[in-house]
Amino acid sequence: MDVDGAGGVDEDAFLKELKAYEGQPAAEGGVGRDLVNEPMIRHWCEAMGDTNPAYTGPDAVAPPTMLQAWTMGGLGGHQGRSAAQQELFELLDGAGFRSVVATDCEQEYLRPLRIGDEITFDAVIESVSERKTTKLGTGHFVTTRMDVRANGELAGTHRFRILKFAPAKRPARTSGAKDGKPVRRPRPVINRDNAGFWQGVEQHKLLIQCCTGCSVLRFPWLPGCNSCGSQEWDTVEASGEGTVYSYVVMHHPPFPAFDPPYAVGLIELAEGVRIISNVVGVPHDEVRIGMPVRLEFLRADEELEVPVFRPVQQESPAAASAEGSAA
Repeated sequence: MDVDGAGGVDEDAFLKELKAYEGQPAAEGGVGRDLVNEPMIRHWCEAMGDTNPAYTGPDAVAPPTMLQAWTMGGLGGHQGRSAAQQELFELLDGAGFRSVVATDCEQEYLRPLRIGDEITFDAVIESVSERKTTKLGTGHFVTTRMDVRANGELAGTHRFRILKFAPAKRPARTSGAKDGKPVRRPRPVINRDNAGFWQGVEQHKLLIQCCTGCSVLRFPWLPGCNSCGSQEWDTVEASGEGTVYSYVVMHHPPFPAFDPPYAVGLIELAEGVRIISNVVGVPHDEVRIGMPVRLEFLRADEELEVPVFRPVQQESPAAASAEGSAA
């Protein structure tokens, strides 16, 4: 089947064929791998920085946004994809829509999930869109709806939407210049709430807000404390030491001012707050969680300087021992 229609494919007939799968099951009789449990809730809350007391203690409930987490199959994935969903994806693949990207999800919560609940679920192919053209390419949006039950009682629904597409042809890669001038990085949005942070950057200082009401540090900068509500604050200067808490490697979209692939890290500073920034001075595929890093300031252009983090070169125990012996 020709995705561009050059082979005489009837797009209306193809869409009708796709639409025939709407309402058919995507998964039936699914069972969560684990009962709702305290360790998974704790790990989720730690990752999200959510300290809501409702998620701890003997009467704890699970954060509502964990709804899908209890249905996931782990690294091995679910083996229970329905024949209808398999056929639909094969049909799209055969038409040239072989790439896939998740676009969005919607959740509805009907009752809280409590520790010990057994999770079961069913899923249905809710809709297949007409042919759409996006910046990524041309394809069809496929939406599945999962009904999640706790001990047999409907607890929530999870709609998950993907785009099955044929990638658009990428323009030839150009150098980071336009009309003979270097393309500049996008400018940060500076307002009255974060102007002090950027003033600190100009002085090669990484400033963290400190609530004068409860002494809690916060980053990014906010007009008020999310712990006590106070709008009074001061600043402390970060030491610049930190570790990579998490990271992603950016491949897309291409932008002339950047040179993908490159690593963007969530850096946990020694003071306990986290900041998103580039990890520089090391190949993107050598960045690791837990890697110690140190702050430096990158001159992006004549007007813009930004904080970035460079891995700390750790001396091996053998080298340190040899140096000590030589001394």
